[in-house]
Amino acid sequence: MSSEPSYSEFKPILAQSVGYGVVVGVGFFFAAVMLILTTLQRKFFKFSPASSEEFTPGLVCCGIVSAWTWSATLLQSSSAAYTFGVSGPWWYGAGGTIQVAMFGMVASKVKQNANGAHTFLEIVKTRFGTSAHILFTFYGFLCILLVCGSLLLGGSATVNALTGMNIIAACFLLPIGIAVYVIFGGLRATFICDWSHTIILFIIIYIFTFRAYGTSPAIGSVSRLYDLLEQASINAPVVGNQGGSYLTMSSNQGLVFGAVTILSGFTGVVCDQGYWQRAIASHPESTTKAYMLGGISWFAVPWAFASCLGLSARALLTNASPPNFPTYPSPLSPSQISAGLAAPAAAAVLMGKGGAITVLLVVFMAVTSAASAELIGVSSLFIYRTYFRPNATGDEIVRVSHYFICFWAVWMGCWATILHAGNIDLGWLYYVQGSILSPAVIPIGLTVSWSKLTKAGVFCGAIGGAILGMLAWMIGCWKIYGQINITNLAQPYSALCSSLTGLFFSGILTVGVSLLNPADYDFSGTRAISTLEDTNRSGISGDDTPNRASDTESQKEQKETSEKESSLKRPVSDVIEVGLEKDEETRIRSLKTVFRRALIYSSILTFIVVILVPLPMFFSHYVFSKKFYTFWTACSIIWAFASGTFCIILPLWESRSEIGTILGSAYGSIRRPSSL
Repeated sequence: MSSEPSYSEFKPILAQSVGYGVVVGVGFFFAAVMLILTTLQRKFFKFSPASSEEFTPGLVCCGIVSAWTWSATLLQSSSAAYTFGVSGPWWYGAGGTIQVAMFGMVASKVKQNANGAHTFLEIVKTRFGTSAHILFTFYGFLCILLVCGSLLLGGSATVNALTGMNIIAACFLLPIGIAVYVIFGGLRATFICDWSHTIILFIIIYIFTFRAYGTSPAIGSVSRLYDLLEQASINAPVVGNQGGSYLTMSSNQGLVFGAVTILSGFTGVVCDQGYWQRAIASHPESTTKAYMLGGISWFAVPWAFASCLGLSARALLTNASPPNFPTYPSPLSPSQISAGLAAPAAAAVLMGKGGAITVLLVVFMAVTSAASAELIGVSSLFIYRTYFRPNATGDEIVRVSHYFICFWAVWMGCWATILHAGNIDLGWLYYVQGSILSPAVIPIGLTVSWSKLTKAGVFCGAIGGAILGMLAWMIGCWKIYGQINITNLAQPYSALCSSLTGLFFSGILTVGVSLLNPADYDFSGTRAISTLEDTNRSGISGDDTPNRASDTESQKEQKETSEKESSLKRPVSDVIEVGLEKDEETRIRSLKTVFRRALIYSSILTFIVVILVPLPMFFSHYVFSKKFYTFWTACSIIWAFASGTFCIILPLWESRSEIGTILGSAYGSIRRPSSL
């Protein structure tokens, strides 16, 4: 091996004022737009702000794509492409899309067994009591902490690298505009924001695609990029790749990265209230469809974006003319790669200042969209009413929830600053997330789906799996890398040892202990959550808050009937019986069919993206020919165009009558001011 290379600082190509302008100006611009849109919808449209009927499959799918497009989706996937080659974007996409598709099964179970719940913690508390509720509240907030840290560290590192803006200032300023429209717009604002962000996301992916593969003097064609990657494979071969090539799926590091990504992805979906929020806030029969479509559509984002910018960064490292790579003549340092700077570097070479502004904007969109979902989620997890004021009024709950969102927006900045001071970056959090959260995945999933699950099984799985996972983490780090330190704990093999052990033994303990003395739970208690909540909140108005997002139109009609009035005085058992009549049983049978369909679809998708496509190429040690690489790149572009079209057009088509109503009413009000 050659001597250790020297590294250079990432040279900013934009002024600091641009960074502040994007973070503050664009953030508040979107906040203002969201407030205007939600005000128009509230004024001119008949649906209640809390109605789940409002969220169509296309809009929920778009929300899933937007919320699952973290800064890591764009930055870490590009770093993987820069480091491992073509296998990096594929494994990142596969490691995130199958969980979203599989969550469609969980979503159908939520609609089947706890249709009135607002959070997964409500289901846990109703089924297993306070102690289990506290345990999973800890995991829920821990997940949000890790996600928020990842979002802000990735976003602030990109802003700092491209503009020189102070990282700490970026960490505190990024959440401010988000908190504004979350507080005033609620869940509806998040969905509308998701749609607008998704439009910008795909447009920017298309811009970079056309630039890299078509018009850039530095590359200009897929054939030219292939030649540059072949040259890079000779100059800086990848350890563990077939022939050291960047043009092969036969990558040992890439395979380990894929395994870590899959495990980390499960924790990021199942433990994150944001995904439960979307399952709860959509129509029962369309929830699973939306998650399936969302998973398929999201796959195109890391695959197309990272295949374009991540591989371009590697190709242009020493081949740009003129040599304008931000760290030229040095390669990106390990810390710069971990911070996710491969994509910004490629954008700067391909499009100069325009590319820097464009990647800055798309990362900002990813941070704000995902962070808005986290703020909605954290406000839903807030336990004020559960433990502090059980008799709190609706207005009080809304007010305190808003206070907590403001607090969390500030705490997000503090938390990201603490992590930055401890030399923790985006890559570190990405690898470690699965190690910390994997023991909670199976117990949470089984809580809404398995009647034989017991409280003892839940605790043994979540706590025992965590202990064994931590031991595997430390021992694996020590045995593989020689010493335990912050850097080595986030190495791929350390993370894989911990995540796999935590998930595997958590499942064994949860199922094994439960089967020793299995329960026979009929989910009648969790199905009554909506009825009991309505009883307690009969005086709450229809505020546009996440706590009200799961009420359905049928529940509102029930509240207006005399049966509902009389049920307020009945025991809980009678209330449950009222909700489980023939129509309810028909609905449950329908949702069981949806569950089976989701199981089949997600299994097929998992088989294709995890086994059928990558593994034969891995074991055959195949290195891409120029024709096959062209075909591979064309597939990523076609998938991106199909996904973008679907995410942008379908929500508009599904909501065409509502949009017409709003625009018509607004136009009528302008023509007749006296009618306002």
